Amino acid sequence: MTEVRYDVVGIGSAIVDILSNTNDDFIAAQNMVKGTMSLITAEQAEALYDRMGRTVEICGGSAANTMVGLASLGGLPAFIGKVGKDKLGKLFSHEITASGVDFHGGPTAATLATALSMILVTPDAQRTMNTYLGASTELSPDDIDPKLIAAAHLTYIEGYQWDAPGAKAAIRKASKAARAAGRQVALSLSDPFVVERHGADLIQFVREGVDILFGNEEEIRRLTGQTDFNMIVAALRGAMVLTCVTRGAKGAVVVDGETVTEIPAAPVTRVVDTTGAGDLFAAGFLYGYTHGRDTASCTRIGALAAAEVISHMGARPEISLRELLEARGL
Repeated sequence: MTEVRYDVVGIGSAIVDILSNTNDDFIAAQNMVKGTMSLITAEQAEALYDRMGRTVEICGGSAANTMVGLASLGGLPAFIGKVGKDKLGKLFSHEITASGVDFHGGPTAATLATALSMILVTPDAQRTMNTYLGASTELSPDDIDPKLIAAAHLTYIEGYQWDAPGAKAAIRKASKAARAAGRQVALSLSDPFVVERHGADLIQFVREGVDILFGNEEEIRRLTGQTDFNMIVAALRGAMVLTCVTRGAKGAVVVDGETVTEIPAAPVTRVVDTTGAGDLFAAGFLYGYTHGRDTASCTRIGALAAAEVISHMGARPEISLRELLEARGL
């Protein structure tokens, strides 16, 4: 049996975030749906960049953010993703490795540029993302090493991958490899529109063998088809998969069969940017989960990690989450 070397191996898009503060009028003028992610072309990304105000470049990518958060907590993560042979690709590779994550996948053989996400942050700290997937779409089954998957307690899959056929095939291969090795699988729904585009396929994937499901309230609402939150919880009880539902300022609810755990949001002095809140919640929860913590403790760690990341610009922690955890007695 393969020796366990990692807590979690994440699979997702290797993206560099381009963040800019803006207002609701700008969002409306660009015909964007506030608080969601839309896919754009390289040409659209360039045009949008020209219209944006001052920007900040920070490495991102949903699953990548989660793995960096896990490393900051003291966990042992790996990440599989593809970058381009360009400046942003080198930046991403350097930053994720320097953050303590074992990076696999690397540069694509294609000429596509490294993926980037133009993130517009409004005064209410909501983020509206416009993403050019670029080289990240080159992720394929060839990038999945079953031995690497078997070397992790859990494989964490980013829902955004459903938008790229090759990546979708890759995560199916990874899921089967995890199952064959007796390991577990976690899935993040990523965005309401991902659920809207691929809902039936995602439900089938969950039924085939997802152990932990992450989603915010809107994503879970669309997945279950329920509008009332009590009905959502009832539907999740019958799904027989441990499901973490993040609810922003209302905290989080975890449904595990008949057991429902509700934890309030961790206090934040000022919410600056909600980019990465769900990613870091997943990081905290998975850190606790892979280190034998109970559900309530896992959820509190997730809430604490999310609170740190929304207190500043960017989707990755600015301080050691391990030290923060110790300071809070968690």
